[in-house]
Formats: sequence, structure tokens, C-alpha cells
Amino acid sequence: MSIQWKGVMPAVTTKFKSDDTLDFDMFEVNIKAQLEAGVNGIILGGTLGEASTLLDEEKRMLVRETVRIVDKKIPVVMNIAEQTTKGAIEAANKAEQDGAKGLMVLPPMRYKATDYETIVYFSEVAKNTSLPIMVYNNPIDYKIEVTLDMFEELLKFDNIQAVKESTRDISNVTRIKNRFGNRLKILSGVDTLALESLLMGADGWVAGLVDAFPAETVAIYSLAKAGRIEEALTIYRWFLPLLELDINAQLVQNIKLAEVATGIGTEYVRAPRLPLFGSERERVQAIINEGLRTRPTLPDYKMSVTEGLLLS
Repeated sequence: MSIQWKGVMPAVTTKFKSDDTLDFDMFEVNIKAQLEAGVNGIILGGTLGEASTLLDEEKRMLVRETVRIVDKKIPVVMNIAEQTTKGAIEAANKAEQDGAKGLMVLPPMRYKATDYETIVYFSEVAKNTSLPIMVYNNPIDYKIEVTLDMFEELLKFDNIQAVKESTRDISNVTRIKNRFGNRLKILSGVDTLALESLLMGADGWVAGLVDAFPAETVAIYSLAKAGRIEEALTIYRWFLPLLELDINAQLVQNIKLAEVATGIGTEYVRAPRLPLFGSERERVQAIINEGLRTRPTLPDYKMSVTEGLLLS
């Protein structure tokens, strides 16, 4: 299965039980809701997946289970966020062995690598896997920016194919298109800038609130790509207060609380994270409740997915 690097790709949460073990039953409920909505891939082991708290074997179990659930309908992408080049290569190889069809790769964790070190890091991973790679470019959170000049070097590797664009600079979409054309696919990585990025030419959306609202997320993407901008904008304006829950230090807790509200998740997180409480919980719950109260009736967006593919 090849990856086209387009459409909506949820960065899914990892589901836990009250005893802190993996909850594959609820995980399957959520993945099936994503499939029903029409997502184009599943991304595991990101920040929303609480990857930093997962054991190596748990990550492998998640890949295998997701591959089973999606049953070749869409590709499974594993996030690679490691402290060493050796660790990143090892994680990439395990993901490939377990059935992942692509990788989302972050720059080195903890160590703030130089531009040259960052290029070598991504290059070594690319050389040691046959899987296609999406580079996660998020200098706001991870303090390392992959510049266009750096991408010029990285695109010598055929399997470096896409970027999760999280610089928060919408004009960067146009810069990438101007310089690389369709050689480097662009997926917006910031929920609150997603529609704007799509309208500027981004190919897809690595989404967060999709975990709780899959149909609404895919509707925005497919309507925008089909040229039905006003319909997409109406849903996006309703969605924005909820999308803002993703640009918050407690985004995992926020989105899991939203998943509970829509019936496709649980609130359990892994320590040191703890569920929201007090006034902050009340604030987030009020936003979710208002979103549910005013939840829009969606147009026939699945037809627009087909239309959008025909136009692309």
C-alpha cells in the first residue's frame, strides 16, 4: 500500500484502562469511527498518543492492532520521536516489521541539534528504512526548524516525501510549493490553521480534534478541496473553539475529554499526566458542551472526497 500523503490523517490518542493497561476495545471503537468518517491514514505514537510514556512493546502492540483494525483500507503511520539516531533507526525498523506503511519523524529529542546534525539524523533514518517519511517540522514546540535549504538536501532521498507543517507561518505553504512543487507534500499540523493551510495549497491535515469529531474534520477537508468553501468555512467557524483545545499544554487531556463526550474514547491518561480537574476542567467541558449543543448538520461531504480527488 502506497501513501499519497493527502487528506485527513488523525494523530490518534492511546486508550488506557483504569489500571493503566492499553484499552484495545475502546481504541478499536475510535479507529472504526475514523474509518467511517473517511480519513486517509492513522498516525500512532505522537504527542496525542502519549508516546513518551509508552513502553516499546506497547508501541509495537499498537501498530499491530491498528494494522489489524484498518484491514488494508488505509495506511498506518508510526511516529518516530527518539533521543538518538540509533534509537530512531531501530524504532523505524520495528514499525516496518509490525506492518506500518509510513513514518512521521521528529528531529532529535532533548538535544538541540545543529542544521547539519539534523540533516544527517533524518538522512540516516531514510537510508535505513524502505518506508516513506513525513518530516515533522515544529520549531515552536521542538526548537529545531527544518528550513527549505535543509529540505533541499533531504529530498535527495526518495522516501522523504512529506512535511507536517507546524511552523505556524501560513506563508510557508506557498514557499514550499514555490520551491519544490509537488515533490514535497504538505500536511497542516496545526488544527487552528488547517483550513487556511488547505486553501493555500496544503495537501492534507494531520489533525487532533478529529479524534473526537472525525466526520466534521473530514467534511472541512473534502469540502475545501471540492471548492465548496462557504460550506467548509461554516463548519470551521463552529469548530474553532474546539480546535483551540489542541494548542494547549494539556491537549491530550482536552481531546480525551472531548472523546468521552462524543462516545468514542475514555479520559484515562498515563502519569505524570492526570485528568483535568477544577476550574480548568469546567472551562474545557463548557467549550465541549457548547460545541455539542451547536453541532452542525453536515452536507454530503463524502461525495466531495471523490470530487476533490478528481480535481487534484
